[in-house]
Amino acid sequence: MKKIHLIAPSGASLDLSSPKAGIDWLKQQGVEVFNTDCVTRVDQRFAGTDAQRLAEINQLANLPSDAVVVAMRGGYGLHRLLADIDWAGIARAIQNGLQICGHSDFTAFELGLLAKTGAITLAGPMLNYDFACQGEQDKGVEPNTFMWKHFQKAITERQVQCAIEVPQQYLKQAKGQVTGMLWGGNLTVLAGLVGTPYLPSQEKTRGGILFLEDVNEHPYRIERMLMQLLDAGVLTNQGAILLGGFSAYRLYDNDRGYSLDSAIDAIRKRLPSHIPILTGLPFGHHAEKLTLPVGAQAQIQYDAAGFNIHASW
Repeated sequence: MKKIHLIAPSGASLDLSSPKAGIDWLKQQGVEVFNTDCVTRVDQRFAGTDAQRLAEINQLANLPSDAVVVAMRGGYGLHRLLADIDWAGIARAIQNGLQICGHSDFTAFELGLLAKTGAITLAGPMLNYDFACQGEQDKGVEPNTFMWKHFQKAITERQVQCAIEVPQQYLKQAKGQVTGMLWGGNLTVLAGLVGTPYLPSQEKTRGGILFLEDVNEHPYRIERMLMQLLDAGVLTNQGAILLGGFSAYRLYDNDRGYSLDSAIDAIRKRLPSHIPILTGLPFGHHAEKLTLPVGAQAQIQYDAAGFNIHASW
């Protein structure tokens, strides 16, 4: 990996030290970083006007085939642009070798592209957090080694392979194996696409491996969104459900013992027993994350002690 092309399709950077630290670190690894001016754009809460951000996304269709595109950060903004994205042009560029990576709000782009074209993108690190300082302000620490290792493997070998050793409390069967299309991303964003042409169809995702994560969402909101996906037939259409990080929320006194476990258990009781819910996937709004190919065929093997995930594309 020698070139990274930055895009800022969603929220403006909350400070300029984060993108600068990320760009500096990548350059120290021998990576050329292009389109760095995008990190300074601001229009209201967005990283530029709708027209600027849309043009930047559609320009991906014309990038060199060896480029790796990385989103600056999430936030909100991509929903505004979905109707005018050049899905076919970007898919052709991906077919020719272009790779595109991000998570959080970027889920809207990745699922829209999958729904419209079937093209594979990467749910993985972004500039401002994953490649920048993760300590106190202006006190940088090295980016997470697990993240960097798996990002490089995904980019250079187009593979993900990981063993997750986390006890599985929601299994209804001792062990199993599932092969299917890997897809998903941020739960809030995905739930917001239900009923739109930007969520992959049930035919396309039948028997799939759905991965989900979220941040700053109380467990009752997570439960409500999972119930929406359950009642919409999305969850019951899957071969397996992988839950990553659900972080940075606060419980209250009036929860009276209600927790994230309570939310997941409520879904488990309504979900058919042959569909496993697996927890502990290293993916989400935290430092240690895999880079996952959205739209690729993957295989998992699981038992009460954990699970393995493998995909090549």
